[in-house]
Amino acid sequence: MSTTTFTQHNNPLHGIKLEQVVTDLVAYYGWSGLAERIPVNCFISEPSIQSSLKFLRRTPWARNKTEALYLTMLSKKKSREATESSI
Repeated sequence: MSTTTFTQHNNPLHGIKLEQVVTDLVAYYGWSGLAERIPVNCFISEPSIQSSLKFLRRTPWARNKTEALYLTMLSKKKSREATESSI
């Protein structure tokens, strides 16, 4: 029996762990900036990577918003880098 490998060409988050998503968002926006954009308690009240991961893994709508914000952040970073390199 042959093994079929499925690739996710249309999934920009393929291979990126949720922990990396949260860590990068915190580095870019900070906890307060993240809480402003996605107002959930795991980002507002005594935030930590571990508590956020636990909440996001159990709450699909919050995870979707977090991943969407991550993609927006990546887009902003790429456009900023493109602008800086063309100068």
